[in-house]
Amino acid sequence: MFNFDPDRFIRIQSGAVALAPRIDAAIGEAIAAGAENLYFLGTGGVAYLMEPAVQYLQRNSTFPTFIDFPAELVITGSANLTARSIVVMPSLSGKTKESVALLAKLKTIGARVITLVGHAETPLGQAGDPALVNFAADDTSSESFYMQALLVALSVMKARGECPDYDAIVAQMAGLPQAFLATKQAFEPKAADYARIIAGSDYHMFTAAGNMWPAANYYATCILEEMQWIRTRPVHASDFFHGPLELIENGVSLILFKGEDGYGELAERVASFAPKYTDKFTVLDTADFVPRDTPARLRSLLAPAFMATILERLSAHLEKMRSHPLVTRRYYNRVEY
Repeated sequence: MFNFDPDRFIRIQSGAVALAPRIDAAIGEAIAAGAENLYFLGTGGVAYLMEPAVQYLQRNSTFPTFIDFPAELVITGSANLTARSIVVMPSLSGKTKESVALLAKLKTIGARVITLVGHAETPLGQAGDPALVNFAADDTSSESFYMQALLVALSVMKARGECPDYDAIVAQMAGLPQAFLATKQAFEPKAADYARIIAGSDYHMFTAAGNMWPAANYYATCILEEMQWIRTRPVHASDFFHGPLELIENGVSLILFKGEDGYGELAERVASFAPKYTDKFTVLDTADFVPRDTPARLRSLLAPAFMATILERLSAHLEKMRSHPLVTRRYYNRVEY
């Protein structure tokens, strides 16, 4: 595969799965000690990677689960964010400005803060209770964080008697790194073709539903806008027919992400409409590339992680095609803001 180190990839994703016992212990201890709710508080793109786990808990558990903006909570706080809250704070760098600022406030409140970071010798890498470290870089972090967030959700449900098959699911997750690799290999022959679609327009609309929506939002904003300076308009499939459809016409690129989480009818509604009105409609479906021997439940729960592993291949070709390295920035970590 082009510009890819499989051993490094497997090592990083295996490291994420290996955090399962420590995540389970931390969550179990907090709930046994009387925790009353859970907050996922990431800043920027990593917050999007927590959203499928938030959605899963909100729809399958009675444990109150929230997601919010650290930058706003520093200013306002929240009536639900108390000493009886569990806070999961992800940050690849471990030093995200807004998250570090909120951390000081959380310590004052007395909330139990579990940090998920890629680097130990950082503010968030030193201050978590516990700080869970799995080294990753931009090209490997999405799958890692999606899996860690799911492990948090499963541990919450296990502690509350809502996930009787926790052990079986976690055991199956041990095979995910190889399944991700096989997915990349299946997609690689088509990666350049999809990259040409992205490179062929300076504006794209992205849409998806269910747990695939965060993947669409993440790729549009954190990869194409931040790393490629391509304008995008991400919109949830549930909202597509309430305004954004009026932007569709020939020449407008619309890209639909599909997964296997049971919300296919919302995606199909867009798929039935779009080809009639634009000549630039693209569908990317994880079901076309994920190995069929991957357990169906994992294909559903981690559809966005499989999409992320596909999109990494697309991006590897895109940066070469556009002569624009993914690490190039105008402002991020270059100027004060």
